[in-house]
Amino acid sequence: MAWSCSSPLTTWATFCSPTCCSPSSHSHATLDFSDLQSERGYDPKEVYSRTKLANILFTYELARRLGVTGVTVNCLAPGVVATRMLGDYMGAPPGSGVDSTFGASPKEGAETSIYLAAAPEVERVTGKYFVGRKPAASSRESHDEAAARRLWEVSEWLTGLST
Repeated sequence: MAWSCSSPLTTWATFCSPTCCSPSSHSHATLDFSDLQSERGYDPKEVYSRTKLANILFTYELARRLGVTGVTVNCLAPGVVATRMLGDYMGAPPGSGVDSTFGASPKEGAETSIYLAAAPEVERVTGKYFVGRKPAASSRESHDEAAARRLWEVSEWLTGLST
């Protein structure tokens, strides 16, 4: 069954403001629809960037599909946050200190997510990309509506939710 604006998700989402974290690493990514799951080759940094682009495309498409339901959805770049994930991304061995030396604290990294979920001034804002609690431009590729629709449809098919 395909997702629709009358689904239980819409009912649930009216009580919150879904957000998607997608760092600026998406800005140099492109999607290869003939190899979305990187079966022909896997480069961790490339795949990470592509997944961030996919997150933004998916968020923008969800905002379009929700339309005037009153449910809002946005995405954000949390910036560089000092976590083990950063160390993994940089290829630093555990215990090297990279995960606690570079970037904002996890608390600081969460500020924009919390802002988008709770601030009254953005409760009606939807389909936007935020950096540091301010709307910002995402990549040109992230605004490709045909790619966003296609990604949505492929995602439905891959998860068995298509009709």
